[in-house]
Amino acid sequence: MTRHSNDTIDAILRIRFTGQDRLGRGKVELLEHIRRTGSISAAGRAMDMSYRRAWLLVSDLNRMFDVPSVESQRGGQKGGGAVLTPFGEALLERFRAMERAVALVLADDLLWLQEHYRPQGLPEA
Repeated sequence: MTRHSNDTIDAILRIRFTGQDRLGRGKVELLEHIRRTGSISAAGRAMDMSYRRAWLLVSDLNRMFDVPSVESQRGGQKGGGAVLTPFGEALLERFRAMERAVALVLADDLLWLQEHYRPQGLPEA
């Protein structure tokens, strides 16, 4: 079967905890933006989400574990800010390592799927 060079597939890591808690690339990407910008608001803007949505995701992350992932400071003369805690840094790094491990384990299977994948709208071979 013909392989479509513009098409790629990947596996997405999403961890489900007991109850409703989830950890996936959205929350992890938010952590990366907070690390880079030092701000929950700026991190949210970088991801095209409202400050409230970003703040709620950070709140979820801080509630999910026995130690917080993000520490924030209220605004003052120089404005507020946010930093990843040592746990938040470790969470970010470990999640990215898990993503790399999953990609390695699934590489052959994803290639096989890609070779047989027919995008919608394309005629059968």
